[in-house]
Amino acid sequence: MSNGSASDLAIFPVYVREIQAIGAVGQILETVAELTGLGFVAVAHVTDHSWTTCAVLDKLGFGLKIGDGLDVTTTLCEEVRAIGSSIVIDHVHKSDQYRDHHTPRIYGFQSYFSIPIFRPDGTYFGTLCGLDPQPATLSKPATLSMLQLFAQLISKQLEVEQAHAVIERELLTERETSELREQFIGVLGHDLRTPLNAIQNGIELLRLKHPDPHALPLLQRMQRSVGRISVLVDDVVDFTRGRMGGGIALNMRHENALSVPFGQVIDELRELHPEVAIVSRIQPGFTLLCDAGRLSQLLSNLLKNAIVHGDKNAPVEVVIGSKEGLFSIAVSNSGPDLSPQLISQLFKPFWRAQTGGAHEGLGLGLYIVSEIARSHGGTMNVISHASKITFVFTLPAKGAQLAD
Repeated sequence: MSNGSASDLAIFPVYVREIQAIGAVGQILETVAELTGLGFVAVAHVTDHSWTTCAVLDKLGFGLKIGDGLDVTTTLCEEVRAIGSSIVIDHVHKSDQYRDHHTPRIYGFQSYFSIPIFRPDGTYFGTLCGLDPQPATLSKPATLSMLQLFAQLISKQLEVEQAHAVIERELLTERETSELREQFIGVLGHDLRTPLNAIQNGIELLRLKHPDPHALPLLQRMQRSVGRISVLVDDVVDFTRGRMGGGIALNMRHENALSVPFGQVIDELRELHPEVAIVSRIQPGFTLLCDAGRLSQLLSNLLKNAIVHGDKNAPVEVVIGSKEGLFSIAVSNSGPDLSPQLISQLFKPFWRAQTGGAHEGLGLGLYIVSEIARSHGGTMNVISHASKITFVFTLPAKGAQLAD
């Protein structure tokens, strides 16, 4: 299945765009086809008067493309909608119920499944469906459970996409409604954890019940997607706390082994971005009164920003240590010098440089960096000179001490 560009998808109804927004839907269809042996698998939006293809994998040359429709009265998905439960047929010719049914004759299939997909509010969206001219064993409990889990994952992802769309709409409202918007985002950020947990549980259940190597890439991609969504949720919650609660809450302790969590952050980002060299120098032997988890988050956000916006052919540099009673974290990348006007915008929430490229996230990373710095009583500065940009966090002498 190939997805169109954003401009191409704009011509489709909103329910088609909702499914196309789910990045893993193509791999879901490929995995279902591989595990069932069926040549045609699709996600369809179904009403009492329409059947529309939202995503499709067609190895049979059936001819349906994204956005195409069928006469719903010729489909079994209409029956699934009416009864609210699945239809699974292993072999039409051996089925007393469907042997003489008009739908298998019209579309020429012997094996078939249609699993209902529901929206978060319980209303019917459509089906995950598939068919093939050859018989297939689809009604085994393990196979049926797998198909139902994939339908539930699509349903949960629709919930996440719907919630994300609500967030985006709220963020576009006028400034006069900003307080209400921020309160809503805080509640929504909390509630998003419920579908995230459901998706995570579904992934783990699929790992345990169906240890198929063909499904592993899809499960790994879903796992990464859950991780990205979790980061978005955490950023939204931190944003709300920073704007409404007087700053980000800290768990302050005297730390004397910060090189360990800082090193873990750097190693994780090296693994995620092997195309970018990260050169680090972390001073040993200092004690710092701080929230180690929050400073690790600050370092992670600064590094991600440097990786995304820096010259990929030049290393990202990290220098961390304490000197003359001042603790500092400095992250540098190569790139065009920044104007004072641009620097003044960097730490504002929901702000991104207009580079024309695609971005993940909500534009909150540097804002959260500034809030973590402020909550610690430290400062953030940006130095841009000779095609090198450095973000520097410093903490006053009362918070940083050289160890004996």
